[in-house]
Order: sequence, then structure tokens, then C-alpha cells
Amino acid sequence: MEAVNPLILIDEIEFSYPNNTFALRNISLKVNKGELISIMGQNGAGKTTLIRTLNGLIRPSTGSIYIKGEKIDSKSVAELSKIVGIIFQNPMHQLFSNTIEEELKFSMKNLDLSKEEIKQKIDVILNKFNLEKYRDRSPFNLSGGEAKKLAIASIICRDPEIIIFDEPTLGQDAKEIDFFLELIHNEIEKGKTIVMVTHNIEFTFENIPRIILMANGKIIADGPTEKVLTNEFLVKKSSLILPQIQQFKQGLKEIGIKVPNEIFKLNDMIMFLNNYLKIKLSKE
Repeated sequence: MEAVNPLILIDEIEFSYPNNTFALRNISLKVNKGELISIMGQNGAGKTTLIRTLNGLIRPSTGSIYIKGEKIDSKSVAELSKIVGIIFQNPMHQLFSNTIEEELKFSMKNLDLSKEEIKQKIDVILNKFNLEKYRDRSPFNLSGGEAKKLAIASIICRDPEIIIFDEPTLGQDAKEIDFFLELIHNEIEKGKTIVMVTHNIEFTFENIPRIILMANGKIIADGPTEKVLTNEFLVKKSSLILPQIQQFKQGLKEIGIKVPNEIFKLNDMIMFLNNYLKIKLSKE
């Protein structure tokens, strides 16, 4: 059942750039505490603009945004950053200190923590992200994967209630994606709310329960991922492609193998095919 008071309430916001190009058109959205959501759509759909309205980096020209029941238009970016943490697509856009330790310390400077509490938090977060050995290294001497970890760590250490990722799996290898998946599940278990902008169809289809599709600055679909991303009309309208499992199901259907509608995940497909082959071989 949907919460009576959503954690995030976006009410008919619009935003246009100085050249009168609309990035957001009549956007309304509710996000409840503890949700895990992907926002998807073609380049220029308005995804990144939308998430930047949530911490005040972009102010809508019309409409209102409420977080925890409070209208945010009068709140500063610094105030909102205590509740909403955004990890940008390019980690270098948010890293600027001389060392990793200083980066984390700076991120926590407005949290009213003692020096000892900050030190303890830094030790914990460095171990959690396997960055301890780089404590005194410049962020600009890290690999791409390590820099992305540090950017995430610099937000996680502030313990915001809402965590927003912009293309978190871009350029990440399988090990790094597994680390990220474990991280977001741990944060959800703590009661955090996570919203991510991504083009990674397969990651979203396998792991994210709710999806918001955007096109031309508008929300064109909002619902369960398995339902939205198997709708060919919606997927095409948002310039995406069907998940590989769905394409595979269609291929099997063309050769006479009907796959049950409830099979969406890779492991479920593997189990189905194993059973199908066992039955088929037993009849031969």
C-alpha cells in the first residue's frame, strides 16, 4: 500500500533553459521511503535535469517539490544535501580535495560531528569501500572505478535519506557492478530511498523493482519494471531496446517454445529451459 505522505512529492513542475528549450514538462511524481527506482529514457529526455531539482541545483520555473512534507524552494543546496545526496555520472565533477581523507572530511563538515566522530566515520567508510590504502592519495590519481567509489563514499558518509545516482554502472566492470548492487541493497535495508538514472537496461530489469520512463521532458510510464520494460510500445517511444530475456522469449516463441509470462529473470529462464529439456529428452 502506498504511503499516505510520500517522501518525495513532485507537483507539476516545469523547467526551461534560457533559450526557451523545455527540459521538463508537467512532471508529477511520488516516491515513498525505502523505494528503489530507475529513471530511463533517451539522451535529452530530462532525466538528469529532473534529479537535479531534488537538491536545489536546478530550480523549476513552475510547480512545487516537497521532501518529507516540506516545500524545498526556499531551502539552500547545503540544507538539501543533508537529506539528498547526488553522485554525478563523472566523479571528477564532485572531487576536488588534495587527498581522499580530506575529501571525506570536507563532505562531513556541515554535519555537526566531533573530530573523533568524523575520524571514526572516515575509517569505517574507507574500509567499506576498500580505499584505506589510498587514504593519502590525490583523488585525481585514482582509476576510474576507484574515483567512482570515492564519489559514492563521499555521499554515503553523510548518511542522507535519499541517494541519487547518475549512470552508476557506466564504465564499471562486473566486479564493480556487483559491489554497487550490494551497496544499494545494504542502503535500502537501512531504510534509504534510492533513485538512479541509467541506460543499463539489463541491470534495471534484473535488479530494480520500479521504473520511470521519460521522453521529451515528460514522464511517459511509471510502474513495475517487469511490466514497463516488456511493453514494446513504451520501450520504443523512450528510444530503448527490449531486455535480452524478453528478446530471447520472443525468439523461443518463433520456434514453437512458449515461455510462461511470469518468467522475467535470467535464473528463472535457466530453470525453465533445464526443465523443458529434461521433459523433451525423456519423451525421446
